Amino acid sequence: MADKVRAENVRVRYAPSPTGEPHIGNMHSALFEWLFARRHGGKFIVRIEDTDQERVVPGALEAILDGLRWLDMEWDEGPLVGGPYGPYQQSERLAIYQEVGERLIRQGDGYRCYCSRERLDEMRREQERRDDPPGYDGRCRHLSQGQRQDMEGEGGPSVVRFAMPDTGITLVHDLIHGDVEFNNELLDDFIILKADGFPTYHLASVVDDHLMEISHVLRADEWLPSTPRHLQIYRALGFTPPDFAHLPILLGPDRDKLSKRHGATSVLEYRDLGFLPEAVVNFLALLGWSLDDRTEVMSVETLKENFSLERVNHSPAVFDPEKLLWMNGLYVRQLSEEDLADRIIPFLERDFPEEMLPVDREYLLRIVPLIQERIKVLSDAAYLTAYFFQQDIDYNPADLVQRGMDEESTVAALRLAADELTALPSFEHQVMEEALRAAGTSLGLAARQFFGTLRVAVTGRTATPPLFETMEVVGRERVLSRLGSAVVRLTGST
Repeated sequence: MADKVRAENVRVRYAPSPTGEPHIGNMHSALFEWLFARRHGGKFIVRIEDTDQERVVPGALEAILDGLRWLDMEWDEGPLVGGPYGPYQQSERLAIYQEVGERLIRQGDGYRCYCSRERLDEMRREQERRDDPPGYDGRCRHLSQGQRQDMEGEGGPSVVRFAMPDTGITLVHDLIHGDVEFNNELLDDFIILKADGFPTYHLASVVDDHLMEISHVLRADEWLPSTPRHLQIYRALGFTPPDFAHLPILLGPDRDKLSKRHGATSVLEYRDLGFLPEAVVNFLALLGWSLDDRTEVMSVETLKENFSLERVNHSPAVFDPEKLLWMNGLYVRQLSEEDLADRIIPFLERDFPEEMLPVDREYLLRIVPLIQERIKVLSDAAYLTAYFFQQDIDYNPADLVQRGMDEESTVAALRLAADELTALPSFEHQVMEEALRAAGTSLGLAARQFFGTLRVAVTGRTATPPLFETMEVVGRERVLSRLGSAVVRLTGST
């Protein structure tokens, strides 16, 4: 059970690294931070942690911001919007970290390490051989002043390490996990400034969280073991640490850490597949948090009004793609027909061939009621609506011949249907159904047989929305043309 949260002057930060598209697990943490800020009338800050320059991917920053915008998670400070604590990109704050690093060295809480990669590799091999815990052995921590001067004189690269206490315990008070103790002797002296002058996450996050007056650090569970290191940096610098809350990580249905083998992992992939952002937000909110023991579907406003760390579970949460698909379908069915049509149009424009464009919105509004119950994601729309927009449809002529029928009876059925439909005073679905049911009976065909033939002839599909409503929307001219084409496919002549 989480402790009572201090709710005054809440400032939280989402601090992604621009190393690729925004991972759904990363965005899950961002959502919890955003909801926490909104619940308490606080600020949601976006800070870009791009200190690992070798891993920075061009376009990744834009993708991260696109993901936030798509989920409608507006930020109060950060890239594009600015704020009083900028810059909000760590690569633009290097002088700050370097100054802090030098301060830690001067006061004896940090030191320069000159160990080569080869020496560190040999140290690790020896630790493995002796079955010792991995970690830096502190060799450079104990160099004399003269030895340091000699190392500096050689002009080789060096890093700055933080000098962890050798004894005692660091207590992490976590708002979700409670008190967690870490033995200092098991925590090695870790790097805080790399040889290129860039800080590591440990130093940069502590310094920025302090300077940006972050009140609460909400981040994934995997960062809990790093927290004692961060608390020791806070201690050494005389900074008051924020409150910490480590959030449940996401697992796949097989309870392994969520990865691409479980399906899409980028939030933008879900956008491009046609998931609704409000459905994704609802689904993610329930991964490790609950409103009560029964409510599953809730609006963003409900989430903002009720989110609390007290109801966050400390156990990992299982990301079930099938449940997300179910929830998205539920949200799709709740949309108004006009809203659904407007959301579908970009997917049709993306997925239709050029000859089927532009999309007639008014015509699409007649189609939407027929397909709304069938859509699970918006990218389904192109397949579900194609035969409404195509001039010519393609299918296997053998599909026209239903069980218990042959080619001759199928051609007779198609010709009679065309005659009946031509003679009808209107093309409303009730009128068509009455006439064609009588026609099928006159041929001695079951409705399943007669209507199955017509369905394939008119749509090219064996499964569609209600046949006569579909025919009404396709229109008399194209229906008659397709019936004639079906006869040609079976006989080779009209």
